[in-house]
Amino acid sequence: MNESSGANLIHYDNQLVTQPQMSALKRISGNNTLANMVGPGIVSPYPSHISSTNVTMVDGKPVVIYVGADFCPYCALTRWGMIIALMRFGNFTNLHYMTSSASDVFSNTPTFTFYNSTYTSSIIDFDEAEILTNVYPYQTLQQTNQLQNSAIANYDPGESIPFIDFGNKSVQIGVPPSISPGFIRGKNWGQIITNISDANSTISQAILGQANIFTAEICAIDNYTPQNVCSQPYVSKILGS
Repeated sequence: MNESSGANLIHYDNQLVTQPQMSALKRISGNNTLANMVGPGIVSPYPSHISSTNVTMVDGKPVVIYVGADFCPYCALTRWGMIIALMRFGNFTNLHYMTSSASDVFSNTPTFTFYNSTYTSSIIDFDEAEILTNVYPYQTLQQTNQLQNSAIANYDPGESIPFIDFGNKSVQIGVPPSISPGFIRGKNWGQIITNISDANSTISQAILGQANIFTAEICAIDNYTPQNVCSQPYVSKILGS
């Protein structure tokens, strides 16, 4: 893939992510040394915990709900961390490149879209909706389902995005103020992946930091499985245990 930068990245919208870059993201997700070096990075605050006694399950597995939109630059940043976290519990197929809206703040932020992708895991269920396209006037992509609507009504009545619900035990609405889509705007996917692999880079501190926080929240609802992920020191540090 011969990536360009800036507005030219929109030419990759809705193209399948190349296998080398999928493999690179998977390697990052499995690099426990790197994850422990970064920990939560510069990300603050963490998702808000909910005083709920029951973990929401789908098909016998704890569910992570994500609601976003292709136009949204804050969703663009969030997806990077979400993908790396989810790769620790399962695998994506048919993941596509995406850029945020050219007519919104942090225009053309390089990211991915969950629309038309498939996530498989024996451990967790991932229930996603990308509700709008990235070209103004935005068109509907996916309708939110009953489970997503219930979570939004309970915890995100203003319908802000991105919205993430970890099994009805913790939620994140929007992006923590300590990080910004501006960290990755103007870079291409390969440059971002290279930066994530450098624990001292701001991009790694933001994206891998968020991935590690998401990972810890998932471990807290899935009985700390798999052990090789959930027993890592960064998980304990983030959860305060």
